[in-house]
Amino acid sequence: MGNLECVVATGGTAEAKPYTFRAHPRTLPVLARHFDGFSLANNHSGDFGEAAFAEQLALMRAEGLPYFGGGDDLEAAHRPWLIERNGLRIALLGYVEFKPRSFEAGVGRPGVAWGSEDEQVIEDIIAARERYDADIVIPFMHWGWEEEGEPSERQKRFAREMLDAGADMVVGAHPHVTQGAEIYKGKPIVYSLGNFLFNGFETEATRTGWTLEATLDRNGVASWRTRVVRLDADGTPHPDADGESPCGKRSDTQAQVCHGS
Repeated sequence: MGNLECVVATGGTAEAKPYTFRAHPRTLPVLARHFDGFSLANNHSGDFGEAAFAEQLALMRAEGLPYFGGGDDLEAAHRPWLIERNGLRIALLGYVEFKPRSFEAGVGRPGVAWGSEDEQVIEDIIAARERYDADIVIPFMHWGWEEEGEPSERQKRFAREMLDAGADMVVGAHPHVTQGAEIYKGKPIVYSLGNFLFNGFETEATRTGWTLEATLDRNGVASWRTRVVRLDADGTPHPDADGESPCGKRSDTQAQVCHGS
């Protein structure tokens, strides 16, 4: 899965923002060949307005490309993407905390799931187990400040609250740089994966990202690892053969901090 940091549509009008991202629908079959699904909970999904976002939802459904963290209304945006593999039922939830909040879904209004309503996020995590019978729950957060290599106190506090509420792992993106990882009560937090496929960046930090692999069982995340990718001048990622993070096995350590290369 990945974070789709744009709107895929032909319609709409650009919002008054420094950067607005829109991709042609011909990109969707390409994405479908490489990804099983996407989080839409980011600060660029609404770059061309509600109509363009609604167009994207319809196009992704027609392509058979699952999404989460956004939807045709508030309830749909907060609904988990459910994946069933080898007897496990996995729920992925997506949230954005970076403005503008005008992209937030509402009653009868398409948009993304807003992550700064902490009580709603906690309710969604609980509902993923109680209403949707999920064995594993993973929130994917679009949060943090751009180009800051360490998570904020807000990120650290809320990540732990989500794990205490029943999430099995918390994964983040948005800052355009990696932000390290932490083990909390045996559960992993990967604060930011950095950039993966993204051009226009020049520093080593913004042209270095992580991919994340995890092995799950009924007790949660059995093992996990990050792999470093380096972006070339066109923004295309290339695996770094020596870039595997040392973090990995399930641990009972209360709070262990680990960093990738």
